[in-house]
Amino acid sequence: MNCIILDDEYPSIQELSYFISNFSSIKILDTFDDSIKALEYVQKNTVDVIFLDINMPKLNGLALSRVINTLNTKPILVFISAYSEYAIEAFEVAAFDYILKPYSENRIVDTLKRLESCTAAKCSNNKITLLKNNKLFVVNIHDICYCEANEHEVFIYTKDDQYKISSSISDFYKKLPQRSFFRCHRSYIVNIDKIIEIIPWFNNTYMLKLQGLTSEIPVSRQNIALFKQIMGI
Repeated sequence: MNCIILDDEYPSIQELSYFISNFSSIKILDTFDDSIKALEYVQKNTVDVIFLDINMPKLNGLALSRVINTLNTKPILVFISAYSEYAIEAFEVAAFDYILKPYSENRIVDTLKRLESCTAAKCSNNKITLLKNNKLFVVNIHDICYCEANEHEVFIYTKDDQYKISSSISDFYKKLPQRSFFRCHRSYIVNIDKIIEIIPWFNNTYMLKLQGLTSEIPVSRQNIALFKQIMGI
């Protein structure tokens, strides 16, 4: 796995480079302080991961990420920023992670470990490997309708099938594109694109009906505000 770093602060590039070089096997191909030059590099070279700052001159990190997401081969995006208020917008453009400055060693090392364990089938090309009847199947991520936690496993439902994976629901959620999937409840993840009806429920919560399924998925009270923001309610 390789990466590039985009940041207009040289000390920040140095610090992040130190962590990547000393706590992972990820290869740093190049570093940039110019978004346009970074974009040109990504268009001409195979890059697995981009660590990119939000506040950049010429083209900020969020604008750059939207351009990158139109490419045929999309690198994994890890945002680095001193400001927390851009986090929701970052995950809407399918960020893998959002790391705040000043850097925490534990926080960065955790992200690096997750990146290294994130195989191509899990993190790119919209594919994920899941288990069904003791056989492994490669499933298109966007065919997933919802996911349900069950002790140390997660059950994954598509329109026609049910799969499972040995994982916590928190760890599995990190493998899904955040612009399409929302953790609506501590036990459920829902594919936003599959929602066809939002039903008001007791205590100001909602139940969700999904395309092609009879199951109804709950939205917990603590997730209502963010759900409303995402859905424009």
